[in-house]
Amino acid sequence: MSLHSRVADRVRYFPDSAIRVMSELASQHGAVNLAQGFPDFSAPEELKQAAVQAIRADWNQYANTAGSPRLRQALADKARWFNGMDVDPDLHITVTCGATEAMFATILALINPGDQVIVLQPFYENYAPDTLIAGAQPVYVSLHAPHFTFDPDELRAAFASGARAIIINNPNNPTGRVFTRAELQTIADLCLEYDAFAITDEIYEHLVYVDRPHTSLATLPGMAERTVTISGLSKTYSVTGWRLGYTLAAPDLTRAIRNAHDLITVGTAAPLQEAATIALNFPRAYYAQLGADYVRRRAILVTALRGAGLACDDPEGAYYVMADFSALGFEDDWQFARYLTEQIGVACVPGSSFYAPASLGKHFVRFCFCKKEETLRAASERLAQLNR
Repeated sequence: MSLHSRVADRVRYFPDSAIRVMSELASQHGAVNLAQGFPDFSAPEELKQAAVQAIRADWNQYANTAGSPRLRQALADKARWFNGMDVDPDLHITVTCGATEAMFATILALINPGDQVIVLQPFYENYAPDTLIAGAQPVYVSLHAPHFTFDPDELRAAFASGARAIIINNPNNPTGRVFTRAELQTIADLCLEYDAFAITDEIYEHLVYVDRPHTSLATLPGMAERTVTISGLSKTYSVTGWRLGYTLAAPDLTRAIRNAHDLITVGTAAPLQEAATIALNFPRAYYAQLGADYVRRRAILVTALRGAGLACDDPEGAYYVMADFSALGFEDDWQFARYLTEQIGVACVPGSSFYAPASLGKHFVRFCFCKKEETLRAASERLAQLNR
């Protein structure tokens, strides 16, 4: 048996994560890690205490595969008041090990080998591999810089090629775009015209900084039965390590997603599910304060990047900035990202990791601002060295 044949062909779809590669490089060089999107500040105290209490109360065995009944009820309540969706906790909701597993389980449940799946790019790095592992073919449609908008004609052509589904991340990682209602309506109209599914990753739904509310695609006319809405608690409550995600979908789609989820992970950590119900009942003021805090963090980072000679828009949502470093004279994104980490002391993610072909992202890098203000100020001081 040759060395090449000792592993399955599908692992070629498992590239080393650029985000984790850069995080390791940051650790090696003592750089401020603005590559990986995890907060360096504490989760809410009430939420942490709820997790401790749940463990002590012996919520330590397998939870219901579909998710804790109390958590699913809390998610249904949240979907009503925030998303405007009328969902049944028993028929429409599946709790997963993060939004990442929710996406994978959904693709396995709905997509057949040979199907085409539209992926808007730049994209979060798991979407294309998930599609390929399922035996499907990604069809890439670009969000065009500098404002990262799609061309409706390009999107129509992708649907017309026979796509079974489209993956949408709104607010978007890595660009920070928040799609307008008109853009979402264009997507919905095409899904209806071409009888396609929409898989929407809305994990950053509470992090919107523009004067328009978050809109879930599933709430547009005709879309509830053909949309799988994915979200989670990681970003909103600063608990990325808890791995709590979920899907909202029509009953027949939910049954299929639950079957895939059961085979992938069986279920999510029982005590953390019980604790999460506390967070979902936080007062509305929590979300207003969360947004205000992130607006301040965004301003610190964007100001520093522009001052260092990088071009970027103010992100409309999420907690990332996609920046163009073309004016600084580096050959490509990996060269610049390594230099910035090793010589300047600030880690980012090469933009090519969010594109196919990778060359489309060679002038971009992504930074995150889900950090303490003092962390971002320290990064700003280091970034200023680029202009010295």
